[in-house]
Amino acid sequence: MQSCVSSARAAAVLLVLSPLLSGQQRSNSGAEIANGRELFSVHCQPCHGPDGDLVPGVSMRRAEFKRVSTDDEIVRLILSGVPGTGMPPTNLPEASRVAIVAYIRSLHDASARAAGPGDAARGRELFEAKGGCLGCHRVAGKGSRKGPDLSDIGSTRNAAALERSILDPAETVLPQQRYVRAVTKDGKTITGMRLNEDTHNVLLIDENERLVALAKSDLREYTLLKTSPMPSYQGKLSSQEVADLVTYLLSLKGLP
Repeated sequence: MQSCVSSARAAAVLLVLSPLLSGQQRSNSGAEIANGRELFSVHCQPCHGPDGDLVPGVSMRRAEFKRVSTDDEIVRLILSGVPGTGMPPTNLPEASRVAIVAYIRSLHDASARAAGPGDAARGRELFEAKGGCLGCHRVAGKGSRKGPDLSDIGSTRNAAALERSILDPAETVLPQQRYVRAVTKDGKTITGMRLNEDTHNVLLIDENERLVALAKSDLREYTLLKTSPMPSYQGKLSSQEVADLVTYLLSLKGLP
C-alpha cells in the first residue's frame, strides 16, 4: 500500500467485504490497534486516506472491499499485493500486517457503534461520573476550562468524529485546541491549552484553569504538543456506553 499509481487503478486494490469483520476475527488489544494505526498511516493512508475511503468503491468504515472475506485473507493480501493494480506487495512481517487489520476493523467497529442506538440520559451520567469528563471539559457553565468547551459540540461534530475523539483522542485534536509547553527564561514550565497566538505572544489556559499571557521573547523554549492530554477510552467503556456518550454529545447544541 506504499505507492499510489492512480485512483482508478487503486480502485481494484481492496475488496466487497461484509463478512470480513464478522468472521474469523482475532481478539486485538488496544496496543495492537494503536500500532496498526501508526503502520496504516505510513503504508496505507497515502492511497486510502485517513478514513480508508479515498479509493472509489472501497470504504473501510463500512467494511466494503473487493477481493477478501476474512481477516486472514487481508493479512495475506497486504503481503502479496494485487498484480496489475495500485496495490503493491510489501515486506511487512505478519505481526505488523495483523496490527493493520486490527486497526482497519476498529474503523468499522467505531462506525457501527456510532450509528447504533444510544441513550442521551445515560450518556450524560457517564460524562459526569464514570468518564470524569467534567474534570477537563465544560458544558453549559458546569465543569473545567482546562479542555475545550463542549456546550455546542453536537452542532460542529458528527457521530463518527465524536466516536474517534473518545477512542483515539490524539488523532482528532483540532489545531486550535492543541496544548503547548512553555519554559520561561527563569526555568518555569507552563503547560496548557492554546487559545490564541501571534508572532510575539501566546495566550493559554494552564493546568490550574488560569488565563496566562506569555511574551515569546520571555521564553527559552516553546513547544506545540502533538499528543492529547485526554486519555483513550478504548477498552474502558463498553460499546453501549460509547454509543450513549456519543448520543449525549450530539444532543449538545448550545443555548437557544
